[in-house]
Amino acid sequence: MDEIKRSFPPIVDAHTRALVLGSLPGEQSLARGQYYSNPRNQFWRLIGAVVGADLVPLDYEARLRSLIEAGVGLWDTVGAATRRGSLDGNIRGHEANKLANLVAGLPALRAVGFNGGTSAALGMKQLAGNPSLVLIPLPSSSPAYTLPFEAKLGAWLRLRRFL
Repeated sequence: MDEIKRSFPPIVDAHTRALVLGSLPGEQSLARGQYYSNPRNQFWRLIGAVVGADLVPLDYEARLRSLIEAGVGLWDTVGAATRRGSLDGNIRGHEANKLANLVAGLPALRAVGFNGGTSAALGMKQLAGNPSLVLIPLPSSSPAYTLPFEAKLGAWLRLRRFL
């Protein structure tokens, strides 16, 4: 039987204006206890361009501080699930994170970006009834999604106007 994998706590504060939701941390991220720790994942390059800072050379804590200072939060749509490997397509028996509860406690929040199709499919349903939020599906930052970086970046930069 596969081990249950759990998401990390949200990285947010009362000033969070844009929230980026992944699906469930991959194997390397879970092993390190850090969001997007696979060096092939383009997340830190993409979100760095959004906030106007090169986050890649920073250590993990400095990356998180930079996001919070820029008004960006992180979390996942899946709270717990079984999954072999890191691919979203292998997520089974998932339990959703309570996105509406988190959003209700973020008074400055204006937009939610969904990192990849699985995140969007699961998260947009939960938040669709909130008229004060702009919901933005984003191309996955995962190395498994082979869209060129520049094409991903164009979509991710839509978050910038909410910061």
